[in-house]
Amino acid sequence: MKKVLVTGVSGYIGQHCAAELLKKGYSVKGSLRSLSKADEVTKGIKKVIDPKGNLEYCELNLLNDDGWDNAMVGCDFVLHVASPFINIEPKDENLYIKPAVEGTQRALKAAKKAGVKRVVLTSSMVSMLEDADKSIDVNANSWTNVNAKNVSAYAKSKTLAEKSAWEFIKAQTDDTPMELTVVNPGPVFGPTLSGNLGASLDIFKQMISGKMPMVPQVGINMSDVRDIAEIHVLAMENPSANGKRFIVTTENTYTFQELAQILKSNGYDKVSTKLAPNFLLRFIGNFNREAKSMRAFIGRTYNGDITSTKQIFNWEPISFEKTVLDTAKSVDESMKK
Repeated sequence: MKKVLVTGVSGYIGQHCAAELLKKGYSVKGSLRSLSKADEVTKGIKKVIDPKGNLEYCELNLLNDDGWDNAMVGCDFVLHVASPFINIEPKDENLYIKPAVEGTQRALKAAKKAGVKRVVLTSSMVSMLEDADKSIDVNANSWTNVNAKNVSAYAKSKTLAEKSAWEFIKAQTDDTPMELTVVNPGPVFGPTLSGNLGASLDIFKQMISGKMPMVPQVGINMSDVRDIAEIHVLAMENPSANGKRFIVTTENTYTFQELAQILKSNGYDKVSTKLAPNFLLRFIGNFNREAKSMRAFIGRTYNGDITSTKQIFNWEPISFEKTVLDTAKSVDESMKK
C-alpha cells in the first residue's frame, strides 16, 4: 500500500484530501502543528470513511526544520496543503509570506531527500491575478505581480510559495528529478468535516444568519472542496499532470449575489441579495483589514480556464448550486452545535 504525506491535514482542504486518499486505498500520514488535534481530525475523516489503521499523524511546523525528514520516511507522494490563511490583511505581510515560502521549501527539500516521486502543491487562483486591477481571464500561464498595489499579503504568499517550488524543481540536476504538480483553486466552499468554520465558510455563516446586509460585487470561479481533494489525488497519480498547474473551479464565474439568490430561493430567508456599492467597500478597506484583503476583487471578474483540468483528468466540477446548498447545510449544522 502506497503512503502519502498530507501536510496541514487538520485544515479544510487537507482533511478532505486525506479522506479522498483513504477512499482510493492509500495509507495517509497527516501533519499537524500539534498532535493534540489528532482525534478531532480522525473524527472528521470518519464522516467520509473509516481509516481502519491506515491513518497516522506527525507534528510539523512550517517555520521549523524539526521532524520534516522523519515525516517523509516511507512516503511515496506528498500533498503539501499546509499554508497560513486568515481572512484579514495582516499588519506585517511576512506573517503570511515567511511560513508559506519556507514551509514549501522545507517540504520539497525533505521530500527530495527521502526519494518521494511527486509533490502536489496546493496553490490558489490568487497566484494568477496579474496586477489585480481589472477583470481578466486567467489560465496556467497567468501569474500575479506581487509588487502591484492591490495584491493582498495572502496572494503574495501563495504566488511566492508557488514560484519558489517551481524554482526548486528546475534547479534539480540529478538523473531522477522529483516531480511537481500544482493545484490552483478559487474561493473554496463545500461541507466542512471538522465543523470548524474557516474564512470562506464564515461568509456563509454571515449570510444565512442575516449579518451580511449587502454582498460584494465580485465575480469569480468558485471551488468545491470535494473537487479540490479529488484533483489533488488525480494530479498525484496521472503521469500527464507532471510539471503543470491546474485550475480547479466551476466552469463559469459566479457572483456573491447569485450565491445569495440560490440560498434565498431555498428557504434561507435572512439572506440579503442587495449589492454593496464598490466605492463603499474600497473606502472601508482603508481602515478595515478584512475589507482590505478583498480589494483586488471588488467590482471585478476573474474567469479561470479549466479546459486542461477537465481533459487530463476526465473531470467535471460539482454544480455550483449543489456546492452552495451542501455548504449551507454543513454551516447550519455547525452553528447548531
